This record gives sequence, structure tokens and C-alpha cells, in this order.
Amino acid sequence: MESAYFPITDWSEEDRPREKLMMKGKEALSNAELMAILIGSGSRNESAVALSKRILSSTDNLNSLGKMSISQLMNFKGIGEAKAITIIAALELGRRR
Repeated sequence: MESAYFPITDWSEEDRPREKLMMKGKEALSNAELMAILIGSGSRNESAVALSKRILSSTDNLNSLGKMSISQLMNFKGIGEAKAITIIAALELGRRR
């Protein structure tokens, strides 16, 4: 977890995930930044990118993340049912691709 919470809205525009995607393209974003776009927001103490990094660091790879259940994702503080469903749906779309 980040030592001091620094909300994404305080980041420079070129470092914010959505703006970075628009300006530099999808290839310029890390997996954590892409997932942060999906979940939309973090919590009072953690940005969406930090939350995404925490989730990703708990798995071996995106394939194992794709095998997680809604309840397993909801075990992460900051991930509720809606965010868990969004992550699972996005990974399933990628798998079907």
C-alpha cells in the first residue's frame, strides 16, 4: 500500500489512467492502471491504482485473477460486489476474445 494516500484527481493529467489511455493509447498502461479504469475508484485511504496493484500482487498472473470468484475479489477492502462483477466481466470478455 502507498505510504501516503495521493488521490488520482491530484495526479498530473498525463499520469491519470483514463487520460493516459486517451493521450498515449492502451499499450502505455500497466495492468493495474487498466484495472483501475474498470473499478473507477479506490477508497478513502487508497487510490484505484493502488487497490488494483494490491489485487494483482496477490495473484500469479491475469489468468489466475480471471479464475477468482466474486466473493474472493470482495475479500479485498475496497472491492464490493459491483466492482468484483466488473472485473470478472472484463476478464471474461478478454478470455472470449
